Amino acid sequence: MSTVRAIDEEKLGAFVGRVVTECAAALSVPLVVIGDRLGLYRALAEAGPLTSTELAERTGTKERYVRDWLVNQAAGEYLNYDPETNRYSLPDEHAVVLTDESSPYFLGGAFQVTPPLIMAQDHITELFRTGEGMAWGEHDHDLFPGAERFWRSGYLGNLVNAWIPALDGVKAKLETGATVADIGCGYGASLILLAKSFPRSRFFGFDMHQPSIEYARAAAREAGVADRVVFDVDSAEHFPGTGYDLITFFDSLHDMGDPVAAVRHARETLAPDGSLMIVEPMAGQRVEENLNPIGRAFSAFSVLCCTPNAIAQGGSALGTIATDQQLRDVVLAAGLSQFTRVATSPTNRVFQARA
Repeated sequence: MSTVRAIDEEKLGAFVGRVVTECAAALSVPLVVIGDRLGLYRALAEAGPLTSTELAERTGTKERYVRDWLVNQAAGEYLNYDPETNRYSLPDEHAVVLTDESSPYFLGGAFQVTPPLIMAQDHITELFRTGEGMAWGEHDHDLFPGAERFWRSGYLGNLVNAWIPALDGVKAKLETGATVADIGCGYGASLILLAKSFPRSRFFGFDMHQPSIEYARAAAREAGVADRVVFDVDSAEHFPGTGYDLITFFDSLHDMGDPVAAVRHARETLAPDGSLMIVEPMAGQRVEENLNPIGRAFSAFSVLCCTPNAIAQGGSALGTIATDQQLRDVVLAAGLSQFTRVATSPTNRVFQARA
């Protein structure tokens, strides 16, 4: 005989309210991307409070669209609204997050990657049934620059000032002249930043995604470091060269089909006293430690992008929320004997591995 459980009306109402709020937030993500692309936030940051007509005039957009965009942004508390003047303003702190790409707090990339991942939902739904994968390059093209903008913010705030100094013996080598390889380099943001900071060193970036390598080459030329940064298409298991003083995996090891083989090849190409630098998304050691906004975001990344990419390469997939122990197991299985977490940031863990 079935029993009917009593429904707590207060809890029910609270959850309905939360769902409505989250649906509104999800629908607002593309509006943030539109505001980023059209310079709406930048115009508000530069000009101060504006009406919908004034903002449309400054940005070359149509007032009827801008009008409702502004209401959405004020409802989400991204903008402030003054009913007496009918003007909207962007708080200085919000401007840093939404417009300042030189800031470690910039999150425009986080919004930019979201629509491409959502576009993959039909394909990912089928993967739940088949167990097959979806390669990085199969996603909408806007995912690639969005990912670069997302991770670059963290690198700007931490890589040179905190992470490199935390690695035992690495900074001194880079200052005097080291040879560095970055595996899964994407658009090359991390290597370009290192090349600017350590002009005596040489850098080589490898990635299987041809369009990303082409972009990275152009970015290196624009940054004036193409004389010491080389980007090529190659895999983690076969990239060329030996005697590297430092080999880096910036948020890429968990994406690889065979992370043990990737680390093993890195070990084989390291100089005798060389180091691996493995940067991975922040994750807890137990499930309950991931039950927070960061864990929620990265577990979504894992389902929609990272795990399918690894499976598409024939792997079982570490996933974006791999624990420290899982990463340690990979490194030790590849033949290295030392593995230490040396630094953290709100979005990343940094490890050093050596023979």
